[in-house]
Amino acid sequence: MTEVVRLVLVSHAMTDAMACARFPLDEPLSDVGRGQVKHVGLKPKKHLAAPERRACETAELLGLDASVEPRLADIDYATWRGQAREAIDPRDLEVWLTDPGRAPHGGESIVDLIERVAAWLKSVSQPTVAVTHPAVIRAAVLLALAAPPKSFWRIDIAPVSHTVMHLRDGRWTLRL
Repeated sequence: MTEVVRLVLVSHAMTDAMACARFPLDEPLSDVGRGQVKHVGLKPKKHLAAPERRACETAELLGLDASVEPRLADIDYATWRGQAREAIDPRDLEVWLTDPGRAPHGGESIVDLIERVAAWLKSVSQPTVAVTHPAVIRAAVLLALAAPPKSFWRIDIAPVSHTVMHLRDGRWTLRL
């Protein structure tokens, strides 16, 4: 019988940056975000969290004893960190939203993020709960579906949502 590894990706809760459409810094959860998190019975052996405060705080509020996994970090927005979308040159924003290989902010491109998440997924070998960011979860979903990077922005990941994936025979599947 084929062994199946279950991975639950949990999106961090709401922050002030999310509420006002600002590229994130390493901020804590907002009051609304803390209220979104309910202690749930997530039982896998391994608990991980992205290194940012918002992910670690969400994991703590979920009752998880999570180890920090650097490869679960949010996409690197570089010069756009902390900036409102209106403060970004619209041409640069358009390039970033339409060309997944480009990073006009000087940070990580969508393609780079997908490659980083693919490398992390190869290391998952036991049932795991990982608290991370919508961008990381989008990348994992694209990989499970073998979808092209240009589909990245077509996936909406809500705060504190759970995305379940299974690894079976070396392939990831998405569980809805």
